[in-house]
Amino acid sequence: MKYSTPQTLKQIANILEINFVGAEDFPVLGMNEIHVVEPGDIVFVDHPKYYDKALKSKATIILINKKVDCPEGKALLISEEPFNDFNKLTKHFRPFVSARASIASSASIGKDTIIQPNVFIGNHVTIGKGCLIHPNVTIYDHCVIGDHVQIHAGSVLGSDAFYYKNRPEGFDKLLSGGRVVIEDRVEIGSLCTIDKGVTGDTTIKEGSKLDNQVQVGHDTVIGKKCLIASQTGIAGCVVIEDEVTLWGQVGVISAITIGKKAIVLAQSGVSKSLEGGKTYFGSPAEEARDKLKQLANVKRIPEILKQINQQ
Repeated sequence: MKYSTPQTLKQIANILEINFVGAEDFPVLGMNEIHVVEPGDIVFVDHPKYYDKALKSKATIILINKKVDCPEGKALLISEEPFNDFNKLTKHFRPFVSARASIASSASIGKDTIIQPNVFIGNHVTIGKGCLIHPNVTIYDHCVIGDHVQIHAGSVLGSDAFYYKNRPEGFDKLLSGGRVVIEDRVEIGSLCTIDKGVTGDTTIKEGSKLDNQVQVGHDTVIGKKCLIASQTGIAGCVVIEDEVTLWGQVGVISAITIGKKAIVLAQSGVSKSLEGGKTYFGSPAEEARDKLKQLANVKRIPEILKQINQQ
């Protein structure tokens, strides 16, 4: 998430009421999670296991719970609770604004786009030309929808990321300040749910098609011309490359990549990154030909045991 106006290190420290290491006028351009950070971004880290990763990332401002040696060209924000302070920044720069109408006055809707009854369109949403938004669709604030997109009844775009920190008193939520971006000629079936990014974008690229009842987690990127069948669940921070097919009831774990033109057959569970250009099946998903051979051999076990017992 980029700030509308560039900030300085001192300005951010004043918002959070914490100390900092670096020049007062060190530029701060936005905030992001570790997998999408760029120079000028703040990233937070609150566990020694991940200090090195954060300090060596592309982020140039590290919100951290211990004073450490500051890498050259970077700055530190020293916080007792980086998780909470990251939330404070989200609230400050992208505060929740309650709706005053079913279609916000700040929304932009392109030529020849049809909005059916009972659709909700939030603040600062952009919808391109020639789209068809069916009844009871909900589009949260800041979503971006391209041209010739069709969204079927009851789908929700821009709901919060499923991202919590487990504390003794209960789960603490990481606030979502990102967006959903839908590119041109995408079709989204009925009752789909697409979560916004925590600070970045959840993206569905040009020409992809989602069946009914598909869940897409925060910050996931679905490539061009993908087919995602019904009841598929895709966790956060997944990269699905172009022309991938996921058949019904596929489950995909977070932070993996599915390569270009891969096919995952129905009811498979994807627990690690998959190479492109191959067909996969099973849980955990493996190349379909090998998995089917394994299942055929499993069926032979009773026969083999019978032969052994007769010897």
